[in-house]
Amino acid sequence: MRWSRISTLRATGMANSVMRLLLIGTVTLAGRSVLAQRGDTVRAQYVKSEHRIAMRDGVPLFTAVYTPRDAAPDKTYPILMLRTCYSVGPYGEDAYRGSLGPNRHLQEEGFIFVYQDVRGCYLSEGTFQDMTPHVPDKQGPQDVDESTDTYDTIQWLLDNLPHDNGRVGLWGVSYPGFYAAAGMIDAHSALKAVSPQAPIADWWYDDFHHHGALFLPHAFNFIVRFGQPRPQPTTYTAPPFEHGTPDGYQFFLDLGPLSNVNKRYMRDRVAMWNHLVEHVNYDEFWQRRNLLPHLQRVAPAVLVVGGWFDAEDLYGPLQIYRRIEAENPGIANCLVMGPWSHGGWSGGRGDHLGNIDFESNTAEHYRRWIETEFFRGHLKGDTPPTLPEATVFETGANRWRQFDQWPPAEAKPQRLYFREDERLEFDAASDAGDACDEFVSDPRKPVPFIEEISPNMSYNYMTDDQRFAARRPDVLVYQTKPLEKDLTLCGPLTAELHVSTSESDADWVVKLIDVFPADAKNNRFVRSGQHLAGYQMLLRSEVIRGRFRDDPAQPRPFVPHEPTKVVLPLQDVLHTFRAGHRIMVQVQSTWFPLVDRNPQKYVDNIFHATPDDFVKATHRVYRSADRPSSVAILTLED
Repeated sequence: MRWSRISTLRATGMANSVMRLLLIGTVTLAGRSVLAQRGDTVRAQYVKSEHRIAMRDGVPLFTAVYTPRDAAPDKTYPILMLRTCYSVGPYGEDAYRGSLGPNRHLQEEGFIFVYQDVRGCYLSEGTFQDMTPHVPDKQGPQDVDESTDTYDTIQWLLDNLPHDNGRVGLWGVSYPGFYAAAGMIDAHSALKAVSPQAPIADWWYDDFHHHGALFLPHAFNFIVRFGQPRPQPTTYTAPPFEHGTPDGYQFFLDLGPLSNVNKRYMRDRVAMWNHLVEHVNYDEFWQRRNLLPHLQRVAPAVLVVGGWFDAEDLYGPLQIYRRIEAENPGIANCLVMGPWSHGGWSGGRGDHLGNIDFESNTAEHYRRWIETEFFRGHLKGDTPPTLPEATVFETGANRWRQFDQWPPAEAKPQRLYFREDERLEFDAASDAGDACDEFVSDPRKPVPFIEEISPNMSYNYMTDDQRFAARRPDVLVYQTKPLEKDLTLCGPLTAELHVSTSESDADWVVKLIDVFPADAKNNRFVRSGQHLAGYQMLLRSEVIRGRFRDDPAQPRPFVPHEPTKVVLPLQDVLHTFRAGHRIMVQVQSTWFPLVDRNPQKYVDNIFHATPDDFVKATHRVYRSADRPSSVAILTLED
């Protein structure tokens, strides 16, 4: 049944309203010249039209369509669509994007490219909802979500575009990755291929929250800009927030308790921040925004893409892949994980991150031989492409690997145990008792997460040198002897800690690190003044707010000095520790300002904590036979 209507928007006078969404800093004249040249290339190849497509409840969504200029009357093309909350500008039928589609190969090959502002964003009407809750039991045209909006848009495109071949693809990175994932539920039969890339899956574990801890600079900087109210359709994008200092550590420390965010900056005007404040536990608000339980009845082929060093959305792609695999047997569901930061596969070379060299153009390899083949094969070819179930980059060894499933069936479980004298061993301690290591955690002098801290989110921290942290008294260190042969870790990691605190709350941060040998040589990407000899490469890290150790919906304080088990999933890896390297684990309780400060004195809502609630605490990590602390790993023989 069709609920959609159509009216065409002629956006006269809007051609100069070119959006520079989420662009930090000033665009130079030279940069404008490059964008104009790229726009001229698109203009030469495509014809642009703009439309308002009404959804089944009557709300019109602004949609831009780019059709190949060589479209003869009998020539057809597949549709490739992006739905976004980040603007489909530039607006105006004479204003062209600088590039089209996920990559240049697809642009050059020829598709009908469709861009749509989602509800309540930019020129689309309706009310914007953060992570739109999926409506599983729809009763009528007023029950709408991203699945229905995607369906209705596809139906209108098929009914009204003259040159489509009846096949549609959908992709998106980050928030648009969520829209792609949500759009494939109960999908239109014409939707043949979907690629959610760095998709948000559940905001309790993605982006702003990590097991209940708040990723402060990411949440603050994003929300203070993106979260500004838009009472009516607009092309306006809020400017970047001015911190007034290049010192991010000091800016967020001077911010004080989180209650000051509204007092000083948000002014109770930003709904997204108010949601964080009001819903401090994993209550119905967050549970309704968890997409994973709804990933059923998925029919299109799926290509899930993520980056091993994605500081924002590592949880999303891994969990979405797993849930689709479990709930939709028989469909083509593939996973790609590369050595990338957030969206790093979309542009650039992907040949390094920070000081770490990956020794090849991994991003172009993905764009040319995986992404392009996926969409071309499912949307243009008569035979679907033959892609591996999992195409995964193995860091350390710096090579692509292909597997029939993820994690590989042949992976073997092992454990790395914390031992005395800062040792990390494959064998547990044999002596009982209360053997432990302790440190004093002071939220007024928190451990920095990186040496040079800007006020904005740093992507390089996920491979950065951790020697500065290992030398602090409030960071525990455990490491193996130099490895006698290569050791490959694959699949999920899980830290199982036995801990206690002298106070009633604590965060627990666990970091897995590759320690380079003392004779390691620098590569071409090592920053001036740094060296890889003895480098402690951060490989995987995660944090849990201890109050949520048993149930994210039911926080519980620690009983002071009482040993307690805390389990912390660290996500997946595929990494080879070379012979001569060491495996290190660091444990700490502050990670600032990446993670907001836990007062360590239990309060019902940390957003309402006062300065007096922030107290020092003595934390212990136990390592005896009856209270072993360890990291569960999977190892893979070459």
